[in-house]
Amino acid sequence: MNEHIVDRALRLLLSHDMEGFSDLWAPDGVIEFPFAAVGYPSRIVGREAIRQYMSGYSDILDVRELTSKTIHATADPDVTVAEFELAGIAPKTGKPYSMRYVAIITTDGSQIRNYRDYWSPLAAAEAIGTTSELTAFGGGAA
Repeated sequence: MNEHIVDRALRLLLSHDMEGFSDLWAPDGVIEFPFAAVGYPSRIVGREAIRQYMSGYSDILDVRELTSKTIHATADPDVTVAEFELAGIAPKTGKPYSMRYVAIITTDGSQIRNYRDYWSPLAAAEAIGTTSELTAFGGGAA
């Protein structure tokens, strides 16, 4: 089970270490957003593309607290389902931010190969005050 990778990813998000967060991915790792809004990327391929995508995250969403977390093992030891909620503020609006996520994470045992992120871009847009900024940033990703 990949709970140690999920825990590390959440710690890095909470410490605003987007470089470290991006380093969790394999060089050809992927993030997918099945609920991507129009104009929002639905798939980001490669560690360096993920690093670029995550580089402005803390400017848009200041994640301060993990309010809940449940990890589910699957029949495949390389696949984990993580349910979690993050809370914080949107720095540009000062509005509180609380978002529930479900992520299906596939690893090779040490690096993330695929991270399928189910979250609501519209809920994030409400906190930051605009969908255009969310689209320019690239999104929520946790």
